Amino acid sequence: MKILVTGGAGFIGSTLIKSLLKNQSHSILNLDALTYAGSLSALADVKNDPRYQFAQIDICDQPSVAKALYDFKPDWILHLAAESHVDRSIENPKAFLQTNVIGTFNMLEVARRYYEDLSGAAKHAFRFLHVSTDEVYGSLGKDGLFSETSAYDPHSPYSASKAGSDHLVRAWATTYGLPVLVTNCSNNYGPYQLPDKLIPLAILKALTGEPIPIYGNGDNVRDWIFVSDHVDALQTVITKSNIGETYTIGANNEKTNLDIVNCICILMDEIKPNPNGAPYSDQIQFVTDRPGHDKRYAIDANKLKNELGWEPSLQFEEGLAKTIAWYLENQEWMDNITSGDYQNYYKEQYG
Repeated sequence: MKILVTGGAGFIGSTLIKSLLKNQSHSILNLDALTYAGSLSALADVKNDPRYQFAQIDICDQPSVAKALYDFKPDWILHLAAESHVDRSIENPKAFLQTNVIGTFNMLEVARRYYEDLSGAAKHAFRFLHVSTDEVYGSLGKDGLFSETSAYDPHSPYSASKAGSDHLVRAWATTYGLPVLVTNCSNNYGPYQLPDKLIPLAILKALTGEPIPIYGNGDNVRDWIFVSDHVDALQTVITKSNIGETYTIGANNEKTNLDIVNCICILMDEIKPNPNGAPYSDQIQFVTDRPGHDKRYAIDANKLKNELGWEPSLQFEEGLAKTIAWYLENQEWMDNITSGDYQNYYKEQYG
């Protein structure tokens, strides 16, 4: 298949592209604006692969998106490009509305016109997969799970913008007949995640001897999935499911934020003891909670399991150990990220 991936320089997108290229028959076009969340260094291993192309394009630039799409002529579009950090959405909600809502509208409009021009087998094969988040469903109480039938109840500018994009995708399916799929996934973790997210941030702060910040009292619960399991689920959905379906993706790994950080500290005490001899947990510092912080997310992925046969391959403890080991072995990458040097990678590698 010829596959257009938006946001392919991001954490999940880059993992997806590397996984897709393991299939020798696939070719990929990666569209990414290279904002703070995009790092082409994660794709260094495939940048010279003749089946891989990269174009620095903002999905809000509809003419550039249209030219790239018509030149490449994809069989599938996997739409991952998004502003995706809740804290940043509180500080600058406009950027999230622009990218997540207007950008998705642009992708849908270009895809609709392109799809209408297709015929025969090409038209039958075409798919638009929209990758979203479980945060659109709001907050759970002590019991219950999010599923494909959960009502939308977003509480942050980020989740509201993603909810809006989900609704647009389904509207383009109903109104214009665009063959869409939607996935809503739980929290991802793994190699190459930027340290503005909890797990890499905790690892980085532990290594630098700085306070490891935790919002409130650390009892907010998230459902965690290793990033390679998520991208495997995405490939399962686009290859096996019927048009118009929605799937919630999770690995049944509910953990409080405090449990996550304590687990990181314990593993790092074993793998790389603190030079000062103190346990890394001594660096934990509780900070003022952010506004509208959802209490609990948890995913029911039974539809994905029962209909398409997908299950996660990694237990959380195994995935976390692999993640910590990767960051410890790639501290130069971490240094480039924290210094901002990674943003020069495109100029250095592509001119």
